[in-house]
Amino acid sequence: MKVTFQIEGGSPVTIECNAGDNLLELARRANVAIDAPCSGNGSCGKCRVKLLEGDLETIRSRHISDEEYNEGWRLSCNSKVVGDCTVLVPDIASAYQSRMKTADLSSPKEIAIFEDAQANLKASGIEFENDFLAIQLEMASPSPDDTMPDNERLTWAIQEQLTDCEVEIPYAVMVKLASTLRENDFRVCVKGELRLGTFRCMEIGAYDDTQLVGCAIDIGTTTVTMVFVDMKTGKILAKGSSGNGQIRFGADVINRIIESTRPGGKKKLQDAIVKETLVPIMANLCKSSGVNARSILRLSIGSNTTMNHLLLGVDADPVRMDPYIPSFFSWKGLLAGDLKLPANPLAPVIIAPNIGSYVGGDITAGTLASGIWDKDEMSLFIDLGTNGEIVFGNRDFLMSCACSAGPAFEGGDISCGMRATDGAIEACSIDKDTMEPTLEIVGDAGQKCVGICGSGIIDIIAELYRCRIVNSQGKFIRESRRVARDAHGMGRYILAFAEETETGREVAINEVDIDNFIRAKGAIFSAIDTLLQSVDMTVDMIDHVYVAGGIGSGINMGNAVRIGMFPDVELEKFSYIGNSSLTGAYAMVISDQANEKTHEVAANMTYLELSTYPGYMDSFVAACFIPHTDARLFPSSIQD
Repeated sequence: MKVTFQIEGGSPVTIECNAGDNLLELARRANVAIDAPCSGNGSCGKCRVKLLEGDLETIRSRHISDEEYNEGWRLSCNSKVVGDCTVLVPDIASAYQSRMKTADLSSPKEIAIFEDAQANLKASGIEFENDFLAIQLEMASPSPDDTMPDNERLTWAIQEQLTDCEVEIPYAVMVKLASTLRENDFRVCVKGELRLGTFRCMEIGAYDDTQLVGCAIDIGTTTVTMVFVDMKTGKILAKGSSGNGQIRFGADVINRIIESTRPGGKKKLQDAIVKETLVPIMANLCKSSGVNARSILRLSIGSNTTMNHLLLGVDADPVRMDPYIPSFFSWKGLLAGDLKLPANPLAPVIIAPNIGSYVGGDITAGTLASGIWDKDEMSLFIDLGTNGEIVFGNRDFLMSCACSAGPAFEGGDISCGMRATDGAIEACSIDKDTMEPTLEIVGDAGQKCVGICGSGIIDIIAELYRCRIVNSQGKFIRESRRVARDAHGMGRYILAFAEETETGREVAINEVDIDNFIRAKGAIFSAIDTLLQSVDMTVDMIDHVYVAGGIGSGINMGNAVRIGMFPDVELEKFSYIGNSSLTGAYAMVISDQANEKTHEVAANMTYLELSTYPGYMDSFVAACFIPHTDARLFPSSIQD
């Protein structure tokens, strides 16, 4: 039997199969990307395809209406092959999630994030210096009277400029030394690192090519973001992002770990992040910025513990198994060539250290960027992503924990959810009387909506609750042309009707979406509450709250408090600091001191395992209402 996946806007992919094979598993085998945040358990409804020819044995789902079913729509995870067939893989919100995006670095906001981070860290005494050098050399050509071999000629020329140093020429440079010297008439630029009295050559090329480039990467469970940076000036040369290619194996780390334990699983997960995600982004940025890949001399990565393991092809199963012991917290000695990344093969890859199974290098890098480790005030650092990680403390102590918030803050587990890219609703207000919405959409003027990103979801739910359209359980209690119900009575609020959207399908938020988000926000608040209890402190002792994560251009803190996601403190105490993991990785790649400080911060941080902490589950259940079962914790919401 054969199944053909007709990718909308792309070429068809055909795969041989057997009767009874699961359609989603076949897509994965064929390397066809179908978004499946729930990893095929039928709960998210995002792996929809359209049957064009043939037949499928499909379990009916609440995610597919009778009208859609008659049109051919199916959930691939609920469908089995019974004969030859062709299915359409549509370019809808899920496809927008994985579309690569290069940032406009002319935007003052883009530049300011990194400039502010650099200024703040310098104020803390961290110098933005490193040991990488580009040395321009002019040497005499060999002759019958000058028969010095090439390696000695190069060594002597380097030592003439760098006195009292040893010179190391690795194999990767040695094999191209003769041809490069002669192609450039013995006028070359040598790039490398001077450390502990030894200059290690990493690249040899044209005399005028003096560019030294660092690559900082944030590997999120849902999104991967990257910047190229000038190693000497700190200037951002290029920035880009895309969805994490592993998303089709599940939206959360647990499903991906389970997938990695299957035959060939570790290789599939590693290829998904390296070959399908990092390599294309790096190639795209090299092209857009004019950077020679071999000039990328150092890389730094901020990612959670599981992502670190899957990136390196290391067994991640112990991360999810009691007593939750990963293969490594810190690992040095990794080179770009080990991962076959399009960079100088000798470039060291710095991995920000993990501190627990569920608090990884993205949080240590983010904590560095937040600066709370150098402040007297009591600060709360919250990173909103597929996993919610929280750090509390000051220069004297740092406590951390992680909660499984799910991918809701990045658009996962939400029927019309998507990343904060073009077409995403990033902000919303609703008229209390007419129940009509006013939307802010990412993109140029006139951009039609495609879905909803994290900041938009927070606004929408807060507004639905403020307008008494939904109750504290997230159930619809008012009716209007914007509130529709399916055959089972489940309500949804229509933000944009089909004719108003980019895809021709309505964008709405339903009761299941709201319930998923309530559990996500409940996980965040209960984790904060438990972390404070663990050090015998209360909400009124918080001096500042730093919120990070790729949730959009920033979130409405008042709305986040209104729905019970953040503690009810003065709004002046909140700051949105963007993708702090990327900002921290940026600092680490160009500053040796920032790199050292990140490891120091990680070593001094205490990790609290919520799953074993008494009372955490009670706190979580209490937080799974809007705003909370104890309304006294949210006086501002009562006043609303």
